[in-house]
Amino acid sequence: MKSLDESVPYYEKALGLICTHREEVVEQKVRTAFFDVGGVHVELLEPTSPESPIAKFIDKNGEGLHHLAFGSTDITAQLKRASEAGCRLINETAVQGAHGKLVAFLHPKSTHGVLTELCCEGKTTG
Repeated sequence: MKSLDESVPYYEKALGLICTHREEVVEQKVRTAFFDVGGVHVELLEPTSPESPIAKFIDKNGEGLHHLAFGSTDITAQLKRASEAGCRLINETAVQGAHGKLVAFLHPKSTHGVLTELCCEGKTTG
């Protein structure tokens, strides 16, 4: 999304959803807005810098679906499993993401065209 202030009202007014949390993730150069939709979390992302991967994605592709995220109880083991299954890792190790979670991405060229995020509870990497 180019602007959360412009996008969030659509989800709230047109779809009747409630924004449950907003946060800036400085390390990822994004602001986030979260919605809980029947136990599935929808996260909107707004770049805070033209150098943000999200800004670059929007410039190239326009606004829309960026990635799918899946929870993991052991992100290190999940990354190893994905790598062994032939997935190209964007992140060899997890990095800090929103909600204090550790996150890592799998490259869409190895995941049938879908940028895939793994996320796990945790405050630090390593």
